[in-house]
Amino acid sequence: MAGTLILDGCAIATVDAAGTEYRSGHVVISGGVLTAVGAGPAPQQPAGTDVSTVDGRGCLATPGLVNTHHHLYQWATRGLATDHSLFDWLRTLYPIWAGIDADITAAAARAGLARLALTGCTTSTDHHYIFPRDRGDLLGATIEAAGQVGLRFHPTRGSMDLGESRGGLPPDSLVEDTDAALAATEAAIDRYHDPSPGSMLRIAVAPCSPFSVTTRLMADAAVLARRAGVRLHTHLAEVTEEEEYCLSTYGRRPAEYLDDLGWLGPDVWLAHCVHLSPAAIDRFADTGTGVAHCPGSNARLGAGISPVRSLLDAGVAVGLGVDGAASNEHGSMLTELRNASYAARLRSGPAALTARQALRLATVDGARCLGRENDIGTLEPGKRADLALWRVDGPGLGDIEDPVTALVLGPAAPLALLLVDGRPVVSDGDLLTASTQDYAVGLRAARRRLLDRRPA
Repeated sequence: MAGTLILDGCAIATVDAAGTEYRSGHVVISGGVLTAVGAGPAPQQPAGTDVSTVDGRGCLATPGLVNTHHHLYQWATRGLATDHSLFDWLRTLYPIWAGIDADITAAAARAGLARLALTGCTTSTDHHYIFPRDRGDLLGATIEAAGQVGLRFHPTRGSMDLGESRGGLPPDSLVEDTDAALAATEAAIDRYHDPSPGSMLRIAVAPCSPFSVTTRLMADAAVLARRAGVRLHTHLAEVTEEEEYCLSTYGRRPAEYLDDLGWLGPDVWLAHCVHLSPAAIDRFADTGTGVAHCPGSNARLGAGISPVRSLLDAGVAVGLGVDGAASNEHGSMLTELRNASYAARLRSGPAALTARQALRLATVDGARCLGRENDIGTLEPGKRADLALWRVDGPGLGDIEDPVTALVLGPAAPLALLLVDGRPVVSDGDLLTASTQDYAVGLRAARRRLLDRRPA
């Protein structure tokens, strides 16, 4: 957005280190950067400045939400295998996912990213690990979709090379040759990764899981990521069956197995981490390893409740993820704030995760997982202008004690404005960058094509 934009009169939760909040304040944005955040009216701008002002009365400004784990292609298979455990869910859906192509992936990604934007998300990851042969550039399709919607994007080039015939879970038809997967991952980094400050696009390396990836691919992926200077991601300790698999196959629990391979470190964040020992939590803290907590998906699959309070007490960076839409049909980052608070309290008591702590998970702690805490995740001068402005004065919200509690525990707050790098993406609940109706029509057609391809 050209010129200077001022949000005036809004409540502000900066989510900075001190937890600074303002009951009525201002945010000033210029050149995609936050230039002033404080109480009361905005300071007078220099003469001749092109200024636009948004009346923020009745609203709460927060950092844009950061989604640390997703599978966008799964938006085309929502509502299937709704009562399955993880391994049975995967066995049911793998043969269907074998039919995806670049066009289906693009349609699913556009719909999923639009949903994220409409629920306050400004930065999203995507873990794409399904690459059927000769189906086009699936990773590129997700990247193009993110550019169309206008979100900051951290896609990961996933991979699987351990099929059923070699003791893995996925069918052999869906796994790649190890060397081919590593070469494709390196090519994706070379083509797409932008390490510059304020980058809108960064690539990470993400072999899928201990039960779908060989030890060689897991180890070599870490070497590749560190040589290229990018981050590492995988699923870990999601269900008890995974622990049983790792113990029987590798003689180690999942976290121990990764540690043996040199994976743990400040450049790594791991999805789910539901079933962790105290020793694993301490090891994550010692190494700076982050966690993408996916409470809605974990509940949908009956996987269990991640020990978030223990992770936070140990100093582990814990972000939030909606996970793939085939295990979280709601697909809303806003909903995950409440899910995280409720799940933590079910496991560890009523003080396990406050509303403000849940907001931290969805903002600055998610940014820490992605290595972006210097750019995004708080409302402070010098940070990129990734911001959500929520209406918290309407029915069901305005009579809740404070706006942060209203946002996290109350009814879904309408999104008045979403800015990514200072550019408006959502206004008054409408996506500005594309037609959600066109996206919905395209997705329905893509879903029909995909389901028509499933095995009889």
